[in-house]
Amino acid sequence: MTKKNIPFNQPEIDERIYPYLKQVIESGKLSGDGPMGKAAEKQIENLFSVRHALLTTSGTHALEIATLLLSLRPGDEVLLPSFTFVSTANAILRGGGTPVFCDINDRTFTIDLGEIERRLTPKTRAIIAVHYAGVSAEMNEIMELAERRNLVVIEDAAQGVNAKYRHQFLGKIGHCGAYSFHDTKNYISGEGGAFLTGDDVIARRAEIIREKGTNRANFLRGEVDKYTWIEPGSSYILSDLLAAVLKYQLDNLEPIQKRRKQIHDAYITRLKDLENRERLRLPIIPSYCESNYHIFYILLPDEAKRNQLMQSAKARGVNTTFHYVPLHSSPFATKVLGTSRLQLPVTDNVSGCLLRLPIYPRLKNEDVDYIVETLHELLA
Repeated sequence: MTKKNIPFNQPEIDERIYPYLKQVIESGKLSGDGPMGKAAEKQIENLFSVRHALLTTSGTHALEIATLLLSLRPGDEVLLPSFTFVSTANAILRGGGTPVFCDINDRTFTIDLGEIERRLTPKTRAIIAVHYAGVSAEMNEIMELAERRNLVVIEDAAQGVNAKYRHQFLGKIGHCGAYSFHDTKNYISGEGGAFLTGDDVIARRAEIIREKGTNRANFLRGEVDKYTWIEPGSSYILSDLLAAVLKYQLDNLEPIQKRRKQIHDAYITRLKDLENRERLRLPIIPSYCESNYHIFYILLPDEAKRNQLMQSAKARGVNTTFHYVPLHSSPFATKVLGTSRLQLPVTDNVSGCLLRLPIYPRLKNEDVDYIVETLHELLA
């Protein structure tokens, strides 16, 4: 087998993007909220059946808008899984609240329902449901619990664009949601994201926060004769140049999704025998979920075997990677949030055993063959 060099990820972009960029340059409107940005927002609303979509400079900033909308006071708590990117927790801190870390279930690696119940207190204001690898958290149960306890549900759907839970697109099920269009995601703008909501009142406040705390959006619609500072906010609007990159991606939504599914299905079929021989565990997609195939991971028996396989695969030209270091065990959380004694066994186990494989549209069939053959040889 001739050695290859297969990168872990490559963005799906080519010369077809040039007309989109040319259109923005010729318009003379390079900043945000121009014709290209508005077109991309409308397309997101139509594609994913959401009432309001506001483009942001990152998925992180979309989450920050969501937590700022909560008007948190010192001591207010927001529940989230520890197995997530630091942006989820940072958004809570930026909003003035305290992150409360929960364990995940060992099927979908999303927030565990029992953990939510155990960690609820009178100070709990919201739950952030993080969808992992394009597979949804259990949103029906989370929304029912939130309604009983008068809590806000924010969907961190950074990895969930074009994925569904019980036939509903992720990001539109909670009170508000956040998408990411970072270079590593399925659909990209380089850097970027979107804030989503179905609530008109929430959308109007989000517009203000996104526009530096001003009611400039109302002014541009002719609803007020001048705009001014209304509440705290920041500069969260995506440039129309980056919106052009996103618009190109949205116009190619289905081919991108189709190719990712083909690679996912090939991995599942051709690595099944290794799972049957207990060399690894493959991902689980529950019947109520429709994935976008953002991540393909395997679970190894322990961390030492995971690390050994990662190094051996790299030596053969297959670049793989681990995923999150649990937030509850991070230096900041242990020192500042006092989580050094927090026990989240599923999170710790998954973090130590999970290995991500390359999955992106530019990955050729012969590269998939090489990856599969490499894993069989190394795990035989």
